[in-house]
Amino acid sequence: MGKRSDFERRDRDFYPTPFEAARPLMRHLPSETHFHEPCAGDGDLIRHLEESGHKCVVSGDIATGQDALDIKGTVAEVFITNPPWDRKILHPLITILSSIRPTYLLFDADWMHTKQAVEYLKKCAKIISVARVKWIPDSKMSGKDNCAWYLFTDHDCETVFHTKGGWSVGR
Repeated sequence: MGKRSDFERRDRDFYPTPFEAARPLMRHLPSETHFHEPCAGDGDLIRHLEESGHKCVVSGDIATGQDALDIKGTVAEVFITNPPWDRKILHPLITILSSIRPTYLLFDADWMHTKQAVEYLKKCAKIISVARVKWIPDSKMSGKDNCAWYLFTDHDCETVFHTKGGWSVGR
């Protein structure tokens, strides 16, 4: 799944979201958040969030014929998803979803240090460190890339960084 491995990527970048990846986001959500999961896969992220008191009011996935890039609106308060990390999909998702509602996306932490991130980081209100995640339950190792939750908005803002240890730093 990462840039330092030679493993073949899974079709549609399908890696179910483990609870350990969702946990750092939990303390940043207001209680009983109503969310839209546009890249739902098999629903793991939905289950983790709902078991913590949040409510998925809309979900979809490309595998069921619902392309997140075609979303025009939502009744939810926020989008929350573990999207495909392919930049050809990820970047349009950031633009489209955050123009509708605040959008939490889980993907590689290194992205924020690249040229391609500059235009998107202007609208990134929050980055929550997750660190490395064990994406494949039966594997012996965790992934090789650190991950983070990114909160994108529809307006320019300062980014606040939240570390795994709990402290935060503003831009």
